[in-house]
Amino acid sequence: MRKKILMVGLLLLFFRLLAVIPIPGIDTARLNEFFSSSQLLGFLNLFSGGGLSNLSLVMLGVGPYITATIIMQLLTIVFPNLKKAYYEEGAEGRAKFNRISRYLTVPLAMLQGYGFLNLLISQGALAPLALGDMVANVVIITAGSILLMWIGELISEYKIGNGVSLIIFAGIVSAIPQYVTTSVVSFTSQVLPTYIAFILVSIVVIAGVVFVNEGERKVPVSYAKQVRGNKMYGGVSSYLPLRVNQAGVIPIIFAISLLLFPQFFAQAIAIVSKDFSLRVNEFVTYFFNNTVIYSILYFVLVVVFTYFYTAITFDPEEISKNLQRSGGFIPGIRPGQATSQTIARIVHRITLFGALFLGIIAVLPNITQMVTGIQSLSIGGAGLLIVVSVALEVMKQIESQLTVREYEGL
Repeated sequence: MRKKILMVGLLLLFFRLLAVIPIPGIDTARLNEFFSSSQLLGFLNLFSGGGLSNLSLVMLGVGPYITATIIMQLLTIVFPNLKKAYYEEGAEGRAKFNRISRYLTVPLAMLQGYGFLNLLISQGALAPLALGDMVANVVIITAGSILLMWIGELISEYKIGNGVSLIIFAGIVSAIPQYVTTSVVSFTSQVLPTYIAFILVSIVVIAGVVFVNEGERKVPVSYAKQVRGNKMYGGVSSYLPLRVNQAGVIPIIFAISLLLFPQFFAQAIAIVSKDFSLRVNEFVTYFFNNTVIYSILYFVLVVVFTYFYTAITFDPEEISKNLQRSGGFIPGIRPGQATSQTIARIVHRITLFGALFLGIIAVLPNITQMVTGIQSLSIGGAGLLIVVSVALEVMKQIESQLTVREYEGL
């Protein structure tokens, strides 16, 4: 276990070293100004692990791989054979699914790399590039994304957390000292009550994230008695755990990807028409600079995607069939269709609370900044949810491995 933790730490350290090596030709002051004026780019910088803010070799981070995985998840709805391969063929089907996702990551990384370079050049944050330099930079950026994808899979093989999530986690945590420094520099005696209230509310929000993230509805399940040979099996009672937050942080990632799509589109069509690309980009910038409209749209998208992702990953009919095969039933409910409808109704009810919770957490930074007027103070958001979720998952996986070896847990 010590060796596993050490190797994961070294891989994350290697990622952070790559994240501070920039590509040439950057106007640092203009780049920082550009990022501070765009919430969407701030979100993408979050999911790139902090490598986008200084245009590092891994500026896209694991973003293209996440996008490819989202596209593949959506394709399972359109193509039943793909869904069957992913959910019914076991490890072999998932390996095939992941292999296709890796192939899809390459063109997505190239498209996103070109789009961002073109966007930064148009905004004056990057010096104009000749065709050869543009191609070279796109190749380097694509290679950086593929390298991070590989590092993430290496981390996952050590079974102490999901590699992609840990890379995002490392990027978020690495930015904490800068946030603390900014808050200390902007501190005055007049804002002392605001800072105290901020700390207290932060503790409550973190506790709430842990509480909801670990919350589950326990549906009672009984098993019929079965006689096999001279022994009797079953006759016990258990429960079916249904999590309040079934979708995790995926809906927030979906929502951010959709919000970023117009900007990707604007830069991609610059190949055909630069004037049309400029008009689309100006409209997107104007629309999302309105904090109220942006927050409302973001909240709605998170709620919608929570229901959507829960619907495609949680199948009440399949659970009902598995219960029936094993001789299990919900007391007072007939096996089969009635059980499936009961489970679906319970999931829809608890998903409402999970969706509202995710939506509030997503827009909480905007709310706190509008209330306090201090840009360096932002409670909650995708970053906090990712940090808490990843920390809990890592702790559980380490505890499970220690328990198997009869060691004391964390």
